[in-house]
Amino acid sequence: MAQQEDEEREFDLRWAETAEHKEPSARARMLAARWKENPPAPQPFRADAGRSAPRRSSWVSTTVVLGTVVVIIVLLGWANFRAPY
Repeated sequence: MAQQEDEEREFDLRWAETAEHKEPSARARMLAARWKENPPAPQPFRADAGRSAPRRSSWVSTTVVLGTVVVIIVLLGWANFRAPY
């Protein structure tokens, strides 16, 4: 009996997946109705487009990262040199 119900349920899922028209989700319907009356304001592509802090140039960031890597390599070499064998 349970196997027959599983087969019926599987048939229903296959039938639903092959439907030509799929109804939008409740959230999509809610937003569509809300935006008909009050469309959303345009948003910038990037979230940080409107911030007022000055931006550092890319070479400064690159120098900081490479400097940090060099310092770590030197410290690891120094620690290895001082380690007793």
